[in-house]
Amino acid sequence: MSSEDIQDTDTEARFEFKKEEESAFESEKGLTEETIRVISEDKDEPDWMLERRLRALEQYKKMPMPTDWPGQPDLSELDIEEIVPYIRPDVDKREGVDDWDDLPENIQDTFEQLGIPEAERNALSGVGAQYESEVVYQNMQERWEEKGVVFCNMDEAVREYPELVKEHFMTDCVPASDNKFAALHGAVWSGGSFVYVPEDVTVNMPVQAYFRMNSEGMGQFEHTLIIAEKGSEVHYIEGCSAPKYASHNLHSGGVEVYVGEEAHVQYSTVQNWSKNTFNLNTKRAIVEENGTMEWISGSMGSKATMLYPSSILKGRGATDNHITIAFAGEGQDIDTGAKVYHNAPNTKSTIESKSIAKDGGRTNYRGLVHIADGAEDSKTNVECDALMFDNESTSDTMPYMEINESKVDVAHEATVGKIGDEDVFYLQSRGLDDDDAKQMIVSGFIEPITEELPIEYAVELNRLIELEMEGSLG
Repeated sequence: MSSEDIQDTDTEARFEFKKEEESAFESEKGLTEETIRVISEDKDEPDWMLERRLRALEQYKKMPMPTDWPGQPDLSELDIEEIVPYIRPDVDKREGVDDWDDLPENIQDTFEQLGIPEAERNALSGVGAQYESEVVYQNMQERWEEKGVVFCNMDEAVREYPELVKEHFMTDCVPASDNKFAALHGAVWSGGSFVYVPEDVTVNMPVQAYFRMNSEGMGQFEHTLIIAEKGSEVHYIEGCSAPKYASHNLHSGGVEVYVGEEAHVQYSTVQNWSKNTFNLNTKRAIVEENGTMEWISGSMGSKATMLYPSSILKGRGATDNHITIAFAGEGQDIDTGAKVYHNAPNTKSTIESKSIAKDGGRTNYRGLVHIADGAEDSKTNVECDALMFDNESTSDTMPYMEINESKVDVAHEATVGKIGDEDVFYLQSRGLDDDDAKQMIVSGFIEPITEELPIEYAVELNRLIELEMEGSLG
């Protein structure tokens, strides 16, 4: 076996392995008021959070399952009543530990195989690790804590920072009334990250959270809340994975980002869900005057994905940038995109979407740009590029623009194409075989996203793409 073969096997094994299920508490399947009360009681939550959960449950019951979007992924196989919404792993400290050695051996081994401790040592200022429904490990370098930076799990934030959480949790940014899966999330959310960066503090190394589903037939509903005060800066990286099972899993996370005046937040995601997972998230940011929000998203794996990170440019001069890449192989429907609301003058946005489809997979860009009346001198540029390997694969582009102001600059460009035989032939003439030639073309195609990630994650993303091309994952 060559060194490259070993590398491929090691990368594949990092994500596909499974552990024996060892939980301290597991809720019943389905979604009832009793289930919500049991989850809240197990977490020892304050009454105000239980009340928000119950209101979200009522909104969930009233909302129909989304079925009428043109070309949307088929959700008919997803049965919420067969999903286990809450599994608490067997960890001694409910709020998680800050030393890897204090984790149970099976959980410690899981994150060792995923490379989390190594990444923390080499490239990160803080790490959180969630296993099933709870954060089991959380750590932040002391030098950032001394500057007032908070990086903890959401359950701890509810207890330790109740006023901040009450003000921001599923209120203005992602209310439970936003959509059916946001309401579901609001009812059964568990785990996730809370990040608070004080005014004028720059966290110059990324913080990362990693979310792992290990059990069959479960749902993971982590909530991420980031508050960046005026003039601050932070880069948050999110990684996700799950092994493949016969029955379906559900991931329905929620992300809320508050970007203060002249603040800068980058949110990077590398998702590698198994192909039995429905990935249905809601992510949104509110950006104040001269603030900047950047979404960097890599979506691989999953049976179906519906993910459209959005930003509300609330203040004059606010900026929003999206770079997304989606990969769909056999049996996959990856429906991703971006939404931007220009609600103030002189706001700017760019959306760069890259998608790859092979073996009959489907990718789709679904986007919305809204420029409000009075948001003069706003600028937006949308560019969608799709690459297909064969005649069985499909790729669609569904941009939607609502322009209610005349003094604006709007541009949109979309291209769809197959890998050119002449490009492959040229690389083969330089000594590469067919597979290596195609992988090199794809690596160049996705370069805009990889160059925005720390080198460790850029390398990992390229390896995942290569394995997807070979059909080795999920």
